[in-house]
Amino acid sequence: MRAVRMSEGCSTAGAGLKLLARFGLVGIAATMLYAVLAIGLVESKWIGFSPVQASLAAYAAAAVFSYLAHKSVTFMSSGSHRSEAARFLLLTATGFAVAYAAPALLTAKLGLPPIVTILVTCLLIPAVNLLMLDRWVFAQRGPSRQGDR
Repeated sequence: MRAVRMSEGCSTAGAGLKLLARFGLVGIAATMLYAVLAIGLVESKWIGFSPVQASLAAYAAAAVFSYLAHKSVTFMSSGSHRSEAARFLLLTATGFAVAYAAPALLTAKLGLPPIVTILVTCLLIPAVNLLMLDRWVFAQRGPSRQGDR
């Protein structure tokens, strides 16, 4: 988290904790949206999605929600959708690739138990996402929002 001006009455640590809380809440909401949509699409008699189709559709919807919520709530960015959405998409695709590659490397090649892969993915991707969203994807913020990181 970037330095916060002390004249704003907010400590750097306090601003960082607020950012982390907003990031976590958006992530939890996106995860819940994914789960509800995936289950609903699989169980729907009208739509008839396979589990893979349901998962992909739910993941796409949750990614759109996540982008919009992180842009407006977590990072309060004033940047253009053109640049930020493209960066977010690239970051999301990279996270997806890591989630695919980690089990292949850690379990298949190195023989580690699956739980190690799951823990690495669950810890590494959100940590990298927070850093990259803050410093690259949503780096442009309005002047009044710079201190609320």
